[in-house]
This record gives sequence, C-alpha cells and structure tokens, in this order.
Amino acid sequence: MRFKFVSALAAAAMAMAVSPPQAQAQQFINILTGGTSGVYYPLGVAIGKIYGEKIPTVKTQVQATKASVENLNLIEQGRGELAFTLGDSLKAAVDGDEEAGFKKKLGKLRTLAAIYPNYIQIVATADSGIKTLADLKGKTLSVGAPKSGTELNSRAILKAAGMSYNDLGKVEYLPFAESVDLMKNRQLNATLQSAGLGVASLKDLSSSSPINVVAVPKAIVEKIGPPFIAVVIPANTYSGQTADVETAAVVNYLVTSSAVSDDLAYQMTKQIFENLPELVNAHVAGKSIKLESAAAGSPAPLHPGAIRYYKEKGVLK
Repeated sequence: MRFKFVSALAAAAMAMAVSPPQAQAQQFINILTGGTSGVYYPLGVAIGKIYGEKIPTVKTQVQATKASVENLNLIEQGRGELAFTLGDSLKAAVDGDEEAGFKKKLGKLRTLAAIYPNYIQIVATADSGIKTLADLKGKTLSVGAPKSGTELNSRAILKAAGMSYNDLGKVEYLPFAESVDLMKNRQLNATLQSAGLGVASLKDLSSSSPINVVAVPKAIVEKIGPPFIAVVIPANTYSGQTADVETAAVVNYLVTSSAVSDDLAYQMTKQIFENLPELVNAHVAGKSIKLESAAAGSPAPLHPGAIRYYKEKGVLK
C-alpha cells in the first residue's frame, strides 16, 4: 500500500514537471469586426493572423457582426477582446445614449488606437436620377444594419440636410453586400455606406452598373460638427466616378476592455503598429493607420497597456 502511495506521488511530481508554467496559459482574443463585405472584416482577419503568429500562447477568432454598436455592447459584456468602432458610436456608448443603442454608460471600454477615417459614401444607381442629397426624397435608401455605426451616420447626415427617414420613399436596413445586390436588381435606388475608401461592395457595384456618388457638402458636415470632418472621395475611387466628391468622415477606433491585462493590451497595440504592411495588404484603408495619430482624440480612455506602448515610442509623454 505504501509503495502505491509513493508511486502516485512520484507520478504527480513528474506530471507537474512536464506541465507548462501557469504564465504560459493560452489567452483568447475574439476580434469583433462588421459585415464580411466591409473594411473591418479583412482588417480584423489580418490582425488575427498577426496576433496568432506574434503573441505567444494567443489564440484568435474573428467574428463578423453588425459592427460598431453591437461590437461595443459585446466588449462591455466580456464577449470580445478587440472591437472595431466608429468614433461617434464610441462617444454614444461612453455617454450611454439609449437612442443610439446603449441602455447605459459602458464603463469598461478602453481604446487601443485611432485607426483610419470612415468615409460616408452615398452611392445611387445612375438611372435613379439621384445626384444630390435633396434628390433622395421619395426614393429608396439602404442605411445599414439597424443601430449600426453606419445607420447612426445616416441619421446624422439626413438631419443636417433638413431631412429624416420620413422624407424617403422607403428605408432598408441592410448590410453593404445585400444593399448592392438589390441595387443591381433595380430594387433599391441608393445606399449609404460608412467605410474606408475602396470598400469592396461599392467597387463591385460600380464595376457592374453605372452609378452616381452623391456629395455631402462641407456646409452640412460643419453643421453636424465633431466627430465628423469634411473630406473628399478622390476621383476614380470607383468605376465611373470621374471627379472628386465632397463628403464627411468619422475616425474609427480599435477598442478593448478594462478586463484585458496591461501586458496583453500592450502586445495587441505593439503588434498592430509593428506589422502595418500586413494591414495595408489586407485593405487599402490600412494606409491611413498612423502611429503618430493613434493615441489622439478617443471618447473612451486609453488602455494602460496602450499608453505604455505609446510612451515607449514617444507618441505620449
């Protein structure tokens, strides 16, 4: 009996000797993006690959979602470790704006980085006759998934132009790719898509059908105010778009939770900026991600792990 007890102890000791130390326990990062035809998703896939290869013991998953509002609520609930979001949605979450989709103030949100600007891109089929915002009256418009960042942008743009959903013929609440499919089939006049330049859905539409890119004049952007800024969609961003088009933009952010450790948040931030070419390869919007502006202007506090990285790089003092 004593021999069996000693043998059991020896076996337990050996198991402990070959077990990995607790510090090497696997960490899971769920990356919350948007629809698969938008910009968030390919960038999220690229970030997931970077993290999986560059951060020891990390396992990643990329989740397609309804984007900003859903992402921020999931982060608050502990159901994600990294989320893409628009700046106005992030502000609404911090403020607890119920109309925007936040039943209370979300206190666990922490910013890792400001990334690229989302351009408000209003595109109509050429045969719809829509060339200006006023022309949208009585027409069908897809405004993005309900309570998404895109849909909040749609409300803001129309309000500044003296319009509301009631002025439209019909409102569709659809993801980017589904909106384009309806436009190709002549079942929808126009779509508003808030995304990086060169979004796949609009490239697909413009390559198969004549389009009009509808301007959002600077005066209307200034009427909305921050976090919206006046920008230009350069000529030839889409097939058949031969001139620059004025519009609005909102900065995107990468957000995590206060529950994520400082060390992991540091690595998550560091690996993004030390592997930017991979993000550029994933989508042209990656070209707009700059270290020098990454720590600026977020409505939510920076994560201490991100602060540590930015101080190392001289971005913050």
